[in-house]
Amino acid sequence: MNRTLSLPIAAAALAALAAVTGCDRRDERTAGQKIDAGIAQVERSAERAGAEVKGTVADAAITASVNAQLARDSELSALKIDVDTSDGRVALRGSAPNRDARDRAARLASGVDGVKSVDNQLIVKG
Repeated sequence: MNRTLSLPIAAAALAALAAVTGCDRRDERTAGQKIDAGIAQVERSAERAGAEVKGTVADAAITASVNAQLARDSELSALKIDVDTSDGRVALRGSAPNRDARDRAARLASGVDGVKSVDNQLIVKG
């Protein structure tokens, strides 16, 4: 298991254990069943957290790749174009020197692996 997630998982497991062994007398489950339920809940939370981390890393990789593609184009300056990625959806903001460069920026971004859509908000200045 990833050491980074171990401490939060352990803390969540202790919290779940405390919650399931509480004072609710109407719960007829055994202590072992309550512990198992608490552990299952912690595992589900850890899986969700892992998925969120993977999504964030994937979005960061997409942003870096789009910036690299834009930097390779002589008319498009990566410093003038802000690239934001969320769940594979890329937003381009800033300026482009002309309409062709603006359209090319969107094509370059959409060609990056993992990009689901491109919201081209670039403004033509020049």
